[in-house]
Amino acid sequence: MYTVGNIYVITAAAVIGGGLFGFDIASMSAIISTTPYLCYFNQGPLFMETDGKCSGPTSSVQGGITASMPGGSFLGALLSGYLSDRLGRKKAIQIGSIIWCIGSILVCASQNIGMLIAGRIINGFSVGICSAQVPVYLSEVAPPSKRGRTVGCQQWAITWGIMIMFYISYGTSSLDGPAAFRIPWGLQMIPAILLFFFLMFLPESPRWLARKDRWEEARSVLALVHASGDINSPFVAKELAEIEETVNLERMNADVTYLELFKPNMINRTHIGIFCQIWSQLTGMNVMMYYISYVFTMANVGSAVLLSSSIQYIINVVMTVPALLFVDRWGRRPTLLIGAFFMMVFMYANAGIVATYSVPPYPGQFSSSAESFSITGAPATGLIACTYLFVASYAPTWGPVSWVYPPELYPLRVRGKAVALATSANWAFNFALAYFVPPAFANIKWEVYLLFGVFLSAMFIHVFFLFPETASKPLEEIEEIFDYSRPGSIKFLGTPAWRTRVTRDVVRQERGEMDAEEKFGGLGAGHLEDGAVATTTEIPKTDTTV
Repeated sequence: MYTVGNIYVITAAAVIGGGLFGFDIASMSAIISTTPYLCYFNQGPLFMETDGKCSGPTSSVQGGITASMPGGSFLGALLSGYLSDRLGRKKAIQIGSIIWCIGSILVCASQNIGMLIAGRIINGFSVGICSAQVPVYLSEVAPPSKRGRTVGCQQWAITWGIMIMFYISYGTSSLDGPAAFRIPWGLQMIPAILLFFFLMFLPESPRWLARKDRWEEARSVLALVHASGDINSPFVAKELAEIEETVNLERMNADVTYLELFKPNMINRTHIGIFCQIWSQLTGMNVMMYYISYVFTMANVGSAVLLSSSIQYIINVVMTVPALLFVDRWGRRPTLLIGAFFMMVFMYANAGIVATYSVPPYPGQFSSSAESFSITGAPATGLIACTYLFVASYAPTWGPVSWVYPPELYPLRVRGKAVALATSANWAFNFALAYFVPPAFANIKWEVYLLFGVFLSAMFIHVFFLFPETASKPLEEIEEIFDYSRPGSIKFLGTPAWRTRVTRDVVRQERGEMDAEEKFGGLGAGHLEDGAVATTTEIPKTDTTV
């Protein structure tokens, strides 16, 4: 079967898995304020027959409906590590695409709230698998100098999924009856079907193949993707030697379990990966995506609420592009710090505007109890503008980097499970926030913005002191950053985060511009005798099963 070797084509196909999450976000955010949805799943107290409008689900039930997807994703992300390590990165993602189709059928056919929640939990299980393993797959396939760009495309795919599904839902919102939401919920199966078949033509992760002693396949994939098929490329030989050294070292230890992630030599990077995903949720961005129609309704934009909401999705797509082009040059640390700072500014601005100028809505002004304040005039314009600027700050920073960064932190031995654990933390907090926000808007109102502002302040400080730079470094070399036996390092932490920098040597090496030491440095001391001159990389051809 033909195998694709172009890393950008590989990326375009694989990140459809991220698009599934985007489809799910928009299929809920664009629909929860429409009359067909509110009336079909109505729990009162307003009813169309007597009041001319429907209340829809209560704020706590709507929170549960929205949160059911990230709840399922939490479980899916945890399981994905086992699937990925046993079956391979590709097959794990294909399993996720099949599960997505099953969940979408249930959601599309929902007859009541219980069936809707069940379908969304299954959909979430799929998103958990794909969102954890697509970044792992791409980080292991991509050349080091393009790793940030390719893995960051996961976030870009999410933004495209959000925008496409939002406009599909916007287009069907004028239909009468359940078709207004059943059509978009059914159409979201299409990308999963495409993902399943596209993956058949993509190569498997060379690092996973090496772990399974499939060395010739690993060499072929590295040559195909990193050297345009040149099996004798010095850079391919160097990479394969580094992978071999890592695999051999890992085999000296017992099989990995999740407990290994909490040993002294791993606990720091485990905490960094988990908090990278937790902070990406505590920015408040996904809350903006799920419940933006509530915010714009309270800003009294009238019948244009869906159209106004859609502008932020366009901003999200467009502003993710600079990160894809430059994140490997900018580095991870500066990108995260700048993003946290500007989001903090705009979140505090929103808190100040709503606290100063909003008033309680008059009886019957809004349908949902979560729409708990009303703001008009210039302050409403300021609220909308700061919301757009918040999205523009998140899109090129925390959006893509929160997916790029965790897979870079871990050695091959634990990468699948470690990224699964970090991603499960993302979904646990996504679940909590999705459930919390409607009742929060109903009860604490503008203080919701203040709360997220405090989170953003904390994440800025945390990143500055504890998140090291990993851009443009081979995955095997990143190990040195966390080696706390080196001079100048901090016990259990390794090299101080603020001393790490972006290096561009790997770009030169990928072009084959290496001296003898660079060519054979990855072989390790155990591979060369003193005074020997290495000419080839010896690849073991054993039948050992791992």
